[in-house]
Amino acid sequence: MPPKADINKAGWEQSEFPILCETCLGANPYIRMSKQEYGRSCGTCARPFTVFRWNPGDGARFKTTVVCQTCAKVKNVCQTCLLDLEYGLPTQVRDTALAIQSDAPSSDINREYYAQNMESKLQGDKSGLGSGRTQAAGKEMLKQLARTDPYYKRNRPNVCSFFAKGECNRGSDCPYRHEKPVEGDLAHQNIQDRYYGRNDPVARKIMSSNAQAQGLKAPEDTSVMSLFLTALSPEATEDTIRTGVIQSLPTLDSTSLRSVVHVAKSRCAFVNFKTREAAEHAAGAWSNGLDLNDTQVTVKWGKSKAAPVKA
Repeated sequence: MPPKADINKAGWEQSEFPILCETCLGANPYIRMSKQEYGRSCGTCARPFTVFRWNPGDGARFKTTVVCQTCAKVKNVCQTCLLDLEYGLPTQVRDTALAIQSDAPSSDINREYYAQNMESKLQGDKSGLGSGRTQAAGKEMLKQLARTDPYYKRNRPNVCSFFAKGECNRGSDCPYRHEKPVEGDLAHQNIQDRYYGRNDPVARKIMSSNAQAQGLKAPEDTSVMSLFLTALSPEATEDTIRTGVIQSLPTLDSTSLRSVVHVAKSRCAFVNFKTREAAEHAAGAWSNGLDLNDTQVTVKWGKSKAAPVKA
């Protein structure tokens, strides 16, 4: 008689092989993996799942899966590095470029219930992103930023904490890197922030660099909080521009938009934000243009107000 199923394990995830990107898997196609059923709780939905651990190559650190397969499929990310499987980019960059709004609960409440529901919906599907209508300008941006080749430098060992304190005496036998740790925002990343695409310092750096490369470098005058849209469609109105702007920035609160000034005669508009941070976020999202009314418009920073002339 088969053993009775443990009711406490209902909804827990079992899998035979992880969902990984080529970088995390390593250069050697023949690797050994350890497998532990219900080895840890998922970093996002908190459900126990099957944990895999392996060494991706000589001189690399051991890697492990940190989220369950259901959460990885929902966001189409690697179970280890949490980068998008198609573009190799942070989810915040991808979701901003494609104007994808995440409906997943980010709090502890209902996360496990949501994951179980998504698991039933994803039967036979590789990803939960769907094939909805996305911006052509956003896709072009992702094509330019996509990392198509493996970046094995990410698999290097961690920095030796004893070396940083000047106390490591193992020399060349030490399995960790003998380098001084680099401080900054990039050194402190949160798993849930990376997964849900919010406050990700790596994503901010990528989008800022791309905006500068496309001629959208933020002006030094921090009082400038407006973007200038040109080559608008003749059918464009203030309402359609406002709606298109809000829909193209799903990760930004709609209250961050101060006003939209449409000049129909010149087919241009000023989009004014309440904060400089919101304006810089929009500039990064629209660095390759913005689709409004089936027309790709050009985006530029507004000009600072001239300083008053003293008598």
